[in-house]
Amino acid sequence: MINKRLLVKNLLAHNDENSFYDKKLRLNISEKEGKAKFLKHICALSNSNPNNNSFIVVGIRDENNAIEGVDFFDDSKLQNLINAYLKNPPVVSYENISFPHLPTGKVVGLVTVLPTNKGVCVLSKGIWKYDKGSVFYRDGSISMPKDSPEKRQDVNSKTVAFIEGHSRNTVKLTLDGVFSFIEEHKNYDPKYHVFKEYFVMCWAAKKKEVKGQTYYSRVDIELINEQVRLFYSVFDEVSIDISEEEFKITEYISLGYDGTNKYYPFEEVSICFKNNVNYEMNSKIIFEPPIFPSSVLDFLMNKNENLLRKVNLKSTLEAKDKKCFEEMPTTYLLCYLNGYLDALDKLHEVKLIVKEYSQNVYQQYKDVLRVIRKVRYN
Repeated sequence: MINKRLLVKNLLAHNDENSFYDKKLRLNISEKEGKAKFLKHICALSNSNPNNNSFIVVGIRDENNAIEGVDFFDDSKLQNLINAYLKNPPVVSYENISFPHLPTGKVVGLVTVLPTNKGVCVLSKGIWKYDKGSVFYRDGSISMPKDSPEKRQDVNSKTVAFIEGHSRNTVKLTLDGVFSFIEEHKNYDPKYHVFKEYFVMCWAAKKKEVKGQTYYSRVDIELINEQVRLFYSVFDEVSIDISEEEFKITEYISLGYDGTNKYYPFEEVSICFKNNVNYEMNSKIIFEPPIFPSSVLDFLMNKNENLLRKVNLKSTLEAKDKKCFEEMPTTYLLCYLNGYLDALDKLHEVKLIVKEYSQNVYQQYKDVLRVIRKVRYN
């Protein structure tokens, strides 16, 4: 089994960007331009590497290879985007790789583009400034368009096999990983569990009892064999069920206003371990949004507009206004879920305002966008 943290280090240490490897400070697939550039790189890497894996490492500053990290990304529908826009699409995985020096919630993203024998990868429909039928290849460190498909040549297989071979896990790396996780999460009741006598999983969380039901918050789950962070939740209510073959997590989302919040089941994630030394993750949205009357939704939209006006005028916010401002991302989410689609535009408009106001409110803002992205995909 490949230790993905070691793989990232080997890619960074021994290779400039090339025809099988690219690095990015961040990906932005929430906007059309970002989606288009991501699809371009996937297309180019696939066409330039028909017989070996190719990689995009995310969270790396290009100038000096500094590992700055990105937010944990758990969008299981990424393959749907690739399938929707590419003809002969490759299979692509996105993994969150833990690095001890990064802050809580930050990881390095590893995009792996698997080899495909389907034929030349081509844009099946236009996006941004790239036309339908566009085809891309890697020219050194750049993903370049070509007028017509070229024969795909196998030039990187030996190099990639060498790098992956030097990134294999060892007993020492596994034990070091367990001890490191326990030390890093010592205030969150860390535990380890071995599945199928092979997979070593560590997890940590804060436990609490609510009306006879056990919940967890700040859940962090890591597959030590690969140094892959499988799950990270900032939500306050998460339930966990463990069997001999499965680790299942259910996230609950808190929604409401003026202290009327309730918890609603949001997403179920299952990690299944198999006898053939493989595992798979499956997720499904189980969310049923609460319904509010239009009078309440109009009130929330107007209240947010008045708050923003006060903030823009640099007026002093009273205690009640401050509390309402801190709820702003959630109340916009409520309005969006109830059909007020312009609430999403308002959310994008207030990004810089909430970021300057408070890191806690900004984290809530990012959590709300994550919820919207998942709901829209499903």
